[in-house]
Amino acid sequence: MWNQDRTDAYKGMLAETVTMQGYNGDRIHAYFTRPLGEGPYPGILLIPHMPGWDEINFEVARRFTHHGYLTICPNIYERFGHGLPGEIATKAREAGGVADDSVMGDCEGALNYLTSLPYASGKNGVIGMCSGGRHTFLAACKLEGLDAAVDCWGGRVIMGKEDLSPANPVAPIDLTPQLSCPLLGIFGNEDMFPSPEQVNQHEAELKKHGKTYEFHRYDGAGHGFWYYDRDAYRPVQAMDSWGKTFAFFEKHLRGLS
Repeated sequence: MWNQDRTDAYKGMLAETVTMQGYNGDRIHAYFTRPLGEGPYPGILLIPHMPGWDEINFEVARRFTHHGYLTICPNIYERFGHGLPGEIATKAREAGGVADDSVMGDCEGALNYLTSLPYASGKNGVIGMCSGGRHTFLAACKLEGLDAAVDCWGGRVIMGKEDLSPANPVAPIDLTPQLSCPLLGIFGNEDMFPSPEQVNQHEAELKKHGKTYEFHRYDGAGHGFWYYDRDAYRPVQAMDSWGKTFAFFEKHLRGLS
């Protein structure tokens, strides 16, 4: 999928900040990108990570749209105010994180936004990295209307009772029987959050309940190895897993293999 565009192919997109209805009827911002054309196009819900609703999310959204997807990334941190992404992420951490119910409400609103568009195909996937990977698994277990999910190194899918809180009342792993769509997992073997042992536990639970999934684990890579703005970036592993992500969405959102 990477670098496979013909040199005579037209490429155009619209990328902008929009307002959508989120959790509890709140009006929140979202970054929305779409190809310029009649479609129909499948949609991707991109859930931002704990570093915040930030530039790397916006670049990921545009990359998906370059490949023919509608993409929406809701600002799940809207209730903590506005400022630089790192400032708002710090406020969220100090408050104990954003509540799962709030994130799921915002994700449901984002899916409603996608499906309302006249150029939408009706097929939708979800993807997230880090805390967004955890939220991706939650969404795939709790929300209707998802056809594929990609969890990139989502931490705290496995949680002990001591880790639960009013904001995070349920360990996502306990919702595995409710997983409603195929799941792709991308993990680094040097990551400790989730650790390889936790990834093993996650996979065992998926097998136990007969779920459709594929996990890819990369040697020489730790947490956040797609993030090219930091030392964690691993270009070879990142581009291989990007290819697997595109192939997964092509199969489940376009019916191509």
